Amino acid sequence: MKRKGCCLLRSTKTVVWLIILALAVVWFFFYGGKTMLLRYFYPKQYEELVEKYSKEYELDEYFVYAVIQTESKFDPDAVSEAGAVGLMQLMEETARECNEKENFGYNIPESLTNPEANIRIGCYYLSRLMEIFGNDKELALIAYNGGIGNVSKWLDDENFADGKGGLDYTPYKETNDYVDKVMRSYDIYREIY
Repeated sequence: MKRKGCCLLRSTKTVVWLIILALAVVWFFFYGGKTMLLRYFYPKQYEELVEKYSKEYELDEYFVYAVIQTESKFDPDAVSEAGAVGLMQLMEETARECNEKENFGYNIPESLTNPEANIRIGCYYLSRLMEIFGNDKELALIAYNGGIGNVSKWLDDENFADGKGGLDYTPYKETNDYVDKVMRSYDIYREIY
């Protein structure tokens, strides 16, 4: 008889725990838990620097966060296979050109793993691309990933141009995927913050 009562007690505890778990899941998805989880995967690290330089270069800060999240997942020491470095994955030649043009005074390439230098140069470069491509975020991203010259060439090619001043796609799958990832991240950043 004791065994039966023991099993009954155990099954009652299991039911109680399942109810608690179910309530936690409901709260999580309907009362802000989803946002907390998304904020874990889409953080706002280096917030002071991102806000400062996105404001200085008239960029949407969530757009900058989306680029950083996609490029490096906020790892200041990240280095791509192509040799891009830091939070915003800057190529040495691009960073050097921006640094000299704006007289930032950074020592390139050593400064590229410095969060402030990387974000400042990256925001400056991104703002230039936005200016060149009429504040079109997708064209700026295509240029950021695939190069300014390529975007201009593709805009003149009816196989890629959409006829409205933009591009339907690029011949580079990596660039198409990159733009999709950044824009998806951008939408998420705007939603959760």
